[in-house]
Amino acid sequence: MMNKKLGVQGIGILSALGAYILWGVLPLYWKLLGHVPVDEVLSHRIIWSLVLMFIILLVLGKLQHFFKEIVAIFKNIKQLLFIFLAACFISFNWFTYIWSVANERLVEASLGYYINPLMSIVLGMVVFKERLTRWQLVSFLLATFGVVVLAIYTGGIPLISLSLAISFAFYGALKKMVDVGALTGLAIETFMVTPIALGYLLFVHSSISSALYLESLPTLSLLIGAGAATATPLLLFAIGAKRIPLATIGFLQYLAPTMTLLIGIFLFGEPFSVGHMAAFSFIWLALAIYSISKTSLMKRFQLVTFRKQKQTTKQAS
Repeated sequence: MMNKKLGVQGIGILSALGAYILWGVLPLYWKLLGHVPVDEVLSHRIIWSLVLMFIILLVLGKLQHFFKEIVAIFKNIKQLLFIFLAACFISFNWFTYIWSVANERLVEASLGYYINPLMSIVLGMVVFKERLTRWQLVSFLLATFGVVVLAIYTGGIPLISLSLAISFAFYGALKKMVDVGALTGLAIETFMVTPIALGYLLFVHSSISSALYLESLPTLSLLIGAGAATATPLLLFAIGAKRIPLATIGFLQYLAPTMTLLIGIFLFGEPFSVGHMAAFSFIWLALAIYSISKTSLMKRFQLVTFRKQKQTTKQAS
């Protein structure tokens, strides 16, 4: 029984690890499409993601369930609005990320995904009335200070970082309001924005000169492959998330932005100065505190501390 459990967890860890590694190296893929306009890359990514999601759902025998979910969502205006907004936020997030790669702003993009969990905490507090713990507050304040340091050093607000963090935090919050699985959810989201993406491509390609890159087989293959680049890590993540504790996912999630940061510095030659190091140090410290505060060891420590305080209060009275 124990061996079976370890085997299941092993598959989960490998799947989640694979997902975060693929997300981490994704900038290399978008860099290969640097000669294609970002808005067109996004449109192709949406369309081919939907095609691949349909194939995956068909293979898994979930296509009928997908159409039932679509019908149910279209009958519920509130759910329809939430999932459409989620689709808009993730599309904006994808666009911003691809743009950051094309314009050599990967260091700033990695910062966005580092601060995303902390942004989600604040959003959870505001939208879902979740209570902010002492350590979460400390983490958020440290991360905020790190962003301020970067803004002062660079002479401007890190818009790429904040755009990525805020859009993904809102996406996560909206997903929480809609009860659908990860794969089905992504399929529905891409299904909703595909008409917009397809219409945009048809409009752009009405000009012969704008579609010249489609004559290149390698480029066309990469654009079609954008669907796999989107769906594969998500599929691996869905497999991993079911088999390993959330605490493990919490630590693994920082692998992707770390790889992105290293790619930006060492492969793309983006600047990483003393100011960047100072800002990132505050954010890394914030994430370390936040991650440790979520562990069972810290929860036991907090429980023991609470009991001691309660006992001291009783003795004093």
